[in-house]
Amino acid sequence: MPASRPLRETLLVKPGSKVDLAAIDASATHGHLKEAAEVELAAGHARLSDLQDRLWAEGRHAVLVVLQAMDGGGKDGTIRNVMGAFNPQGCSVAAFKVPTPIELAHDFLWRIHQRVPGRGEIGIFNRSHYEDVLIVRVNSLVPKAVWSRRYAEINAFEGTLAAAGTTILKFFLHIDREEQRERFAARLADPTKTWKFRLGDLEVRKRWDDYMAAYDEALSRCSTDVAPWYVIPANKKWFRNLAVAEILADTIAALDPRYPDPEPLPPGLVID
Repeated sequence: MPASRPLRETLLVKPGSKVDLAAIDASATHGHLKEAAEVELAAGHARLSDLQDRLWAEGRHAVLVVLQAMDGGGKDGTIRNVMGAFNPQGCSVAAFKVPTPIELAHDFLWRIHQRVPGRGEIGIFNRSHYEDVLIVRVNSLVPKAVWSRRYAEINAFEGTLAAAGTTILKFFLHIDREEQRERFAARLADPTKTWKFRLGDLEVRKRWDDYMAAYDEALSRCSTDVAPWYVIPANKKWFRNLAVAEILADTIAALDPRYPDPEPLPPGLVID
């Protein structure tokens, strides 16, 4: 039987705590069983669909979902299998690649702010502003004096969004190094997925420990009350999907979105 403690509590990075990803089991399922996963996820989809409809109709809150992971961690799969419950009319996905020259001419948060969701909307970031304390740090793209102050700048930015009515959830999809190896091998063996593989992925893989250290610090320093991080064990895709769906639904439900009152209608109204 699934554990009674909500995953929103179990997988939360408590603000002020120190994260050590090496000590977190990427294959954990916290009492959930694969045999029940399909039914549970279907129920989660129905719940998310209903909550999004209410959120959109009410138009009071925005929801921002941030997805981060190592290559092969399942960001695209999570969007496809969990966020597919949402009506595209009120949901957008932004994938942040290498900054363009125009983006580099501004502060690192400039391109991010343009893609945050408005009231009633759900925005999903496939990678995010955290790349500026991850890949930028690991590859020394800017001096340490620059990237090291970005943790505070990120927290201030997310605090500003929260104060304006945006609910922020950040998910780190945690796979281990062996699982990544297996997923890369599967991509190479599948003609429909080989296009996703880049030789550069292997160079990043060589820096695994450096990336884990960067993630440890980002998760530790940037999980706040208004913008929490969740570490999602993601070796098992079915559990990853269940966990993200449950935490997302519980968080939106806590906003208590409601349909607005209908417009007053004259008595005896007849539609010809």
